[in-house]
Amino acid sequence: MKNLLSRVLPFLVFGISSCKAQPELPSAETDNTLLWEISGNGLLQPSYYLGTMHILCQEDAWMSASLQEVLNRSKIIYMEVDLDNVMEMVSSLGSMTMRDKTKLRDLLTDEEYAMVRDYFNDKLPLPFSMMENFKPMLLSSMVSEKAMPCESTNGMEMMLMSAATKKKLEIKGLETLAYQASIFDSIPYDLQAKELVRSISDMQNEDSVGHAEMDSLLLAYRSQDLAAINRLTSGEGEGLEQKYLDLLLYKRNANWVEKFKSIAEKQSTLFAVGAGHLPGDKGVLALLKQLGYTLRPIANSKP
Repeated sequence: MKNLLSRVLPFLVFGISSCKAQPELPSAETDNTLLWEISGNGLLQPSYYLGTMHILCQEDAWMSASLQEVLNRSKIIYMEVDLDNVMEMVSSLGSMTMRDKTKLRDLLTDEEYAMVRDYFNDKLPLPFSMMENFKPMLLSSMVSEKAMPCESTNGMEMMLMSAATKKKLEIKGLETLAYQASIFDSIPYDLQAKELVRSISDMQNEDSVGHAEMDSLLLAYRSQDLAAINRLTSGEGEGLEQKYLDLLLYKRNANWVEKFKSIAEKQSTLFAVGAGHLPGDKGVLALLKQLGYTLRPIANSKP
C-alpha cells in the first residue's frame, strides 16, 4: 500500500495549482439554479451537483457555459445509475419483473387491462405480452414520457453521456438499475397497477390534472426554481409517489450523501441526479450542508 504522503501530496498539489489557474465559476444571484458547487469540510478540490430531468423536450436539454466548465474540471461523473454500462442494464432485466410470475392481467379488471394493453399497443420497444409482467411503476414512467408536449424528447443524462464520451470522462452510478427496480417490490403491485390505470386515463385527457402538473414541473425546471420543484415532487397529493416519498426519495438522498465524501475526496466529481432530489429539508443540498460542506449556487443560464 502506498504511504500516506504519496496519496495526499498529488491531491494537495493539484488543489493548489487548480485554484491559481482556474477562475471562480460565476455565482447565481439567487438559489434558483440546478448547478451547485460543494467545497470545504476537508475536500481538496470542489465537486458539483446538477439537478437533471430524465425526460425533456429536445429544446429543454441544453448545457450552460458554467456546466461545460464544470465538465472540464471534473474527473468523473456520477449519475443515479451507470447508463454507460450495457452489461449492467442487460443483467437488471430480471429485477424489473414482478415476483411469483405475477402479470398485469392478475391485478386489473378485464376492462382496465384492455385499456392498458390498447394504450401501450404501439408505444413499447417490445410486444406488450413480453412486458406485462414488468412492475407497473416502470410502465408508468413510459406514460409520463408520452405525455410530454413535444415529439422529440431527450434527457440531460443522454447529453452528459455524449459530452463525457468526447472528454473521455468515466461515468459511474450511485445505484444499480437492479437496486432501483427492487425498490418497487416494497410497494404493493396492485396499488402500482391501479396507479398505472389512473395515469393512462389522466394523460389521455389534455385538460387533466396530470397534464397541468407536467406543465408546472416543466416550467419549474426551465426556471430552475428549486422551491417549486420541491412542492411539485414532495408536496401532498393523491399519487402513489407522494405516499412513498421516504422510500423513493428521502432514503436514497441519505444514501447518496453518505457516499459523497469517499467519492469527492479523491477527485473533483460531477453528481448528476434528478432535480427533485436536490431541494427540501431532506434533499441532498440540505444534507450536505448539515455535514459541514460549503454550498454555492452556480449561474446556469441557457446559452
